[in-house]
Amino acid sequence: MAASTNLTPKQRVLRAKIAANATWAREPDRVGRMEKVRNAAECRFEKLVDPDGILSPEERARRAANARRSHMQSLALKSAQARAKRSA
Repeated sequence: MAASTNLTPKQRVLRAKIAANATWAREPDRVGRMEKVRNAAECRFEKLVDPDGILSPEERARRAANARRSHMQSLALKSAQARAKRSA
C-alpha cells in the first residue's frame, strides 16, 4: 500500500478499518484477545478511585464501576457534541 504521506486522512482511516476487520476475521479467540485490555482498563479505574488501596475489594469495584460509567458517558457526550457540530 502507498505510504501514509500519499493518503488523505479519510483514506488512512479507511485503510485502518480494513486492517482491523481483516485482523478480527482471522482471530480464533476474540474474548481471550481482549482479556488483557479489559483487565488493564479495570485496574486503571480501580487505581483512580483507590490510589492507596485502602478500600475493601467490594467498595473499590463499586466505585470503579461508577468511574468507568462516568468516563463512558463523558465520551458519549463529546461524541454527541461533535456530531451536532458537524451537522450544523
